[in-house]
Amino acid sequence: MLRCLAIDDEPLALRQLTVYISKLPYLELVATCNNALEAQRIVTSEKIDLIFVDINMPDLNGVDFVRSLIGVRPMVIFTTAYSDYAVEGFRLDAVDYLLKPFSLADFSRATAKANALHELRQQAQRSTDSTTPLAEPAPTPAPVPSPTPSEEQSTEPTPAAQPTALPSAEQEYISVKADYKLSLIRLDEILYLESEGEYVRIHLANGQKITTLYRIKNMEAELPADRFMRVHRSYIVNLKAIRSYMRGRIYLNEEFYLPIGEHYKEAFQRYIGKTYKNI
Repeated sequence: MLRCLAIDDEPLALRQLTVYISKLPYLELVATCNNALEAQRIVTSEKIDLIFVDINMPDLNGVDFVRSLIGVRPMVIFTTAYSDYAVEGFRLDAVDYLLKPFSLADFSRATAKANALHELRQQAQRSTDSTTPLAEPAPTPAPVPSPTPSEEQSTEPTPAAQPTALPSAEQEYISVKADYKLSLIRLDEILYLESEGEYVRIHLANGQKITTLYRIKNMEAELPADRFMRVHRSYIVNLKAIRSYMRGRIYLNEEFYLPIGEHYKEAFQRYIGKTYKNI
């Protein structure tokens, strides 16, 4: 059950959120607020798993409200009538961005993503709790020489489960930990990978989706660069799955496309020019 907080300065919008939340059995409405300042007090006093927040509000807008949250931030779904804020919303690792007016179907899809992410976090926590041994006195380590600058460890947090990969020339599969098991995934079956904050959702050609606790930039480093390309801060695409591209979009079929991020356009254009220059 996801404990929810709804924030909107429009009474009708709050009423709609209340009705939609009541229709989904995995959501529990803890409170509604008509301003972000009131919401800040509730977040500090109540356990909140998911926040629905409008962006354009007086005193403190939704984006600044989310930035102000300290510690472990609840999941966030932005609701707004203005599409201009979508990029800023996703920079804050929002689960989704609902453009008003949105239907119950749109709302349900967004909250289903949040619920799946919540369940994965709970599974990861249970797995960690069940495998953590009792503390024992640590032996005194032998002195080791200080590392050279090239040997320094990264300060990036280590993901809970690392995918294993063979060298590019030999690699046909990648294995990822999901649902208490290691899933062996054939690279040719991957269409694209989607970032979900600290998780990556792998979309397969057969329609299956596998979500694993792993950051997309680490996944990018594990995949063979001659077969997969980062085209957006949220997406890695299988280059063999591309059917066409135009106007900053990569089409995987006639209807479905991935956006090309501004910082990735030049590299993608170089790849297209080099690979298809004789066509």
